[in-house]
Amino acid sequence: MTLAAPATATAHPAAARTTPPPSPTAPHTGVVAGARTPARTPGRAHAVRTFLAGRRAVSGPAWTHHPRIPGSRPTASAPRAGQVTHNWWGVFPQPGTHDGIMATHTVDPSYKVTDADNVTYAPTTKAQNSCMEVVTAYTNTGNEIWAWDWCGTVGPAKTVPIDGNFLKNYTPGQGGPAAYSVQMVQDDAAANRWSAYLYNYRTAAWDLLFQQSGTDQSGLDHGWDMFEIYASPNPATGEGYYCTEARNTTFDSSAVQLRSNGAWKPASPSDSPWTDTNPDPNAFLCPPLKFVQAGANDHWTVHQ
Repeated sequence: MTLAAPATATAHPAAARTTPPPSPTAPHTGVVAGARTPARTPGRAHAVRTFLAGRRAVSGPAWTHHPRIPGSRPTASAPRAGQVTHNWWGVFPQPGTHDGIMATHTVDPSYKVTDADNVTYAPTTKAQNSCMEVVTAYTNTGNEIWAWDWCGTVGPAKTVPIDGNFLKNYTPGQGGPAAYSVQMVQDDAAANRWSAYLYNYRTAAWDLLFQQSGTDQSGLDHGWDMFEIYASPNPATGEGYYCTEARNTTFDSSAVQLRSNGAWKPASPSDSPWTDTNPDPNAFLCPPLKFVQAGANDHWTVHQ
């Protein structure tokens, strides 16, 4: 594998925004069209097991990957044949800083995953102790938005296919890469009840995707908004399969905002530190990968 210098360069042109993010206080009136309780197909079950195993393996201090924690960063050593590398990069909203999170996430319907062991969850976001994580999930069974239930079944409770209907309703369709906006808010602190919404550009309102209450079982006391991969090396290239398959895909999260005391404000260095300020693309099995700090902790881009 050819080594490449880590990159935190200027923003990629494809990440440019032509539509402003939705207002966090827009009406909350609808229900997400196309959301369904997922069938337990073998392919999805495999992706779910991979996702859950990865989360459990890095719960606690090892998950944080913060530069202040020596030795917490995965190395760039060559993986063994069949070995799956799990890695991530983005921002971690800290405990006590928020009771809501929102962001605008790109989607690429043309990105096709071929190998069952290779999955890309990017962008994916969760608030501190929230009952759900909303995931852009690229697997070999198709591309979907997941509402992962952390307080109940601990698995995807709702899925939405990234198809023409999704793009029509939940992306603005005005140039640039397709992108949807997600919001998670705590409705009832005593019950730890949370609601996750997607913004409907046709109705100019937030549509409910999933609501749940209870105890967060992630084992983590912070939130996140990040790029995340599970990748195994392609024997022909020595790089992760996704490095070729997503060569033309831009993973972008912008307008990351946190709610505290009823007010929304952009994520900042004081409340949402980067998981790593100088990530090594070799540790992601993709030497050409670039990690762009496109904003002061409220906007990131990953591309080749």
